[in-house]
Amino acid sequence: MVIVSIDGRVVAKRDLPGRRTFDFHVQLPQRDARLTVTAIFDARRRASVTIAPVFGLPQAGEPRGPPRRRHEDATLARSLRSLARSFPGICAMYVQDLRTGAGASWNSRTRFPAASTLKVAIAIEVLRTLRGKPPPGSRIDRLLRKAIIPSDDRAANELLVWLGGTTSGGAARVNAIFRALGMDDTDMYGGYIVPSRNPILLQAEQRPTFIGKRTTAWDYSRLLFSLHLAAEGRGQLARRYRGSFVPSDARFLLYLLAHTHPSWLDRHLSGSGVTVLQKAGWIKKARHDGGIAYWRGGAFVVTVMTWNGHGVGQSSITIAGRVAQASWARFRRTGA
Repeated sequence: MVIVSIDGRVVAKRDLPGRRTFDFHVQLPQRDARLTVTAIFDARRRASVTIAPVFGLPQAGEPRGPPRRRHEDATLARSLRSLARSFPGICAMYVQDLRTGAGASWNSRTRFPAASTLKVAIAIEVLRTLRGKPPPGSRIDRLLRKAIIPSDDRAANELLVWLGGTTSGGAARVNAIFRALGMDDTDMYGGYIVPSRNPILLQAEQRPTFIGKRTTAWDYSRLLFSLHLAAEGRGQLARRYRGSFVPSDARFLLYLLAHTHPSWLDRHLSGSGVTVLQKAGWIKKARHDGGIAYWRGGAFVVTVMTWNGHGVGQSSITIAGRVAQASWARFRRTGA
């Protein structure tokens, strides 16, 4: 007999008289869990293996087949346009249902200061270079978790130096990923500034232009979508780096994204059964969030970017949550 347990609770069992192979399909909870498989040979012989932590996602969100051709959902487009016009500054959005291809966008090709959103790409290049997940507790493992989960800038810089000898050298390697994926509006532009004290700011506060890391809502959405597909060995990221960035690498990074904070996209989705794997980024004048939202009906990518020359605040957090909420409500009605 083979028994499958989640957090000590038996969820499946099967008698296997004379068989050496078996197959189980169980639904994991959408949280960290402990999975145990126990094989019972007879009254005195048994063996178990436990894997933890495991983070479950709805089966409907699994990448299947080639991506559908993207097309605009007019109702959702009106909702995004209304939200965008209510924001006190410049914003951009991109949303797409990953099953049907339906979605909408607003200002999605405009370049914004990228902030910490590009740490996702740093992690991809680190995992690709390692050709596998870092050993638990190793220096690179600790740096990856710090760079992604609490978004630590020093850890991100150390990873860039590990990749290329300097932060600029590492940034060049990360930029090669963007070029390979056709993300021409995205640039790493060196490492992150980590001041020991807050500097006296000497700049024109009203200028909407900027110098440094940049990306767009469209580019960031494509990066996240590519990571989602790579978890099953599909899509452009998996094809371009086949053999060096494998599905287990993508799933490891998705696991880290499931634990990042802060998270603004899911602030209005509590109790909905939606799990958002995301990575936010912020500086004084810009605040962004982007991720893949998984629910029992499938998955969708959602990215919201905001900028205000006087500084961003609660309004940026609010619009991110409202866009994700409106998108889920629309996709639930049209494709559940």
